[in-house]
Parts: sequence; structure tokens; C-alpha cells
Amino acid sequence: MNNMMSVHMGSISAKKPNVCESGVSLQDNIAWNLTLITVGSILCAWVINSILLPQQFLSGGLSGVSLFLHYLFPSLSLGMLYFLLNIPIYILGWVYVGRRFFYYSLAGLAIFTIAVIFVKYPFYLEDKILSALFAGIVYGTGGGIILRSLGSAGGTDILSIILLKNFGIRIGSTILFFNASVLIISAFLFSFEAVLYTLIFMYVGSNVTDLVVSGLSKRKAVLIISPLWKEISHCIMHQLNRGVTLIRGEGGYSGKDENILYTVVTFRELFRLKEMVRQIDPNPFVVVSDTLEVVGQRIGNQGHW
Repeated sequence: MNNMMSVHMGSISAKKPNVCESGVSLQDNIAWNLTLITVGSILCAWVINSILLPQQFLSGGLSGVSLFLHYLFPSLSLGMLYFLLNIPIYILGWVYVGRRFFYYSLAGLAIFTIAVIFVKYPFYLEDKILSALFAGIVYGTGGGIILRSLGSAGGTDILSIILLKNFGIRIGSTILFFNASVLIISAFLFSFEAVLYTLIFMYVGSNVTDLVVSGLSKRKAVLIISPLWKEISHCIMHQLNRGVTLIRGEGGYSGKDENILYTVVTFRELFRLKEMVRQIDPNPFVVVSDTLEVVGQRIGNQGHW
């Protein structure tokens, strides 16, 4: 395709939301958020007590540091270690993160600590690789459920947000550095096999968490070039109820003026959008790309901290 975009942009907007609408959404419901944190904490605590501890695996974040110290000093309570390690981070969090996120995370810390102390149901797999895979799936699911709430269970989540807001360090970079540091130190004190199994557990867990948090809600940016752009933009606004930006472009080879539509949709809406475009124009030029973050009222996925 030889079309090139120019810098002249216009905007076509979907109908404005009614600012007078009232009511509390499910996401803002306190009971719902505490339920998510509780269910996620129970799953994570079960993995720690029933798989990681019996298999002598480690973990990432402050739970990994807690396991590390518990293996060195078995008399120390794992739950209390996690709680105590979080205290200095929560002191910083009081200053740097939003109050709603802080209070939900404070409740999450208490719930997670209690879950680690009391949730102990026996489970054992002889195959360590299967144990690491299963632990990653369940722990990742639990972690993802917690992150679907408006809070967290403490640990590196709050530390990552503090560094992001004040130094622009991405959350993933902070967690990766912290986890790598724990594993490198552990490699000198524990068996190298345990570290490798932990890597499998952490890799699976992080991918499952990403799937639970944003898998079917991940935003996609879509560029559409078609001579039937008016009909397509009308359908996007009135059938998908999404906004559209009109970009004035020019064909690099033909020199002809082009109208390019730009919109952002969720992953679940993408199939509907493509089918809708094909029905209007069988030969459109469509580019779909992933988004890192979207800030906006109805389509945004910005942080709630």
C-alpha cells in the first residue's frame, strides 16, 4: 500500500455520554473489589503453602523474599514475614499513591496475610515441572483476579507504582529487576534446579496474569483506509458506540487525497469491526496494532492508582 498520512487531522466523535447518569458500577463496588482480592489471595496462598513450600520453590516479589527468609529461618511465620516486609512500602505508598488504591491494597495485605497463614490444603505432584506449571497457572489466575480489583495485595505492586509515578520507570521493568535480583541471590544459596523450576513457575504465572487482567479487554488501535469511509465511520459510532478520528492523508504514489479512519476498540470488539468493514467495503486497507496504554473515559485502560 502506497498511501502516506499527512499531519492534518479532524475528529469524528460518538455521541457524548450522559453526564447526568448515576449509579455505582460493579467495578466501584466495595464488596465486589474485596471479593476479588479475597478470591485471588486464597488462590495465591494455596499455591504458596501447597506447592511452593513442599517443592522448595521460590517466587517473585515480596512473597519470594518471604519464602527466601522462611527457608533460611523456618521458625519464622511466612505470613508475618510478608506482612512485616510490606510495612516500609506502605509508608511510602501513603505519600505517593491514590487513597482509594492505598486503602484497597491495605485491605488486600491483611487478607493475603491471613490467607497465607490459614489456607493450607495438602496437594502434591511428584513431577516438579508439572508442579511448576500448575502453580504458575493457579498463582497467575489469583494474581490476575487481585489486579482486576481497585487494589492489590501489596508487595512490589505498590513499589512499582511509586517508581512509575515519580521516575517514569515502567511497572514491568521494576518487577523484572526485583524478581531477577531475588533469583540471582537464591542461586548462590539454594539448588540451581530450584531456581530453574521457579523460573518456569514465574513465566507461566506472569502470562496467565496478563491473560486474566487484559486478555479479552486489551485495546487495539485500528487504521482503516476506504473510499466508503463515511459509511464505516457511521457504523463504528452507532453500532460499536466508539469514537472515530478522521485523518487527512495523501497517496504517496498516486498523489490522491485519502481519508483515514482511526479508532480504538477492545479485543472482543475487533472481530465485529472487521466483519462490519468487510460488509461495507470488500477491499479495505486495515491495520490493527496493539496498544501499550489507552487513557480515555470509555475505552481507557489507565491505572487506578
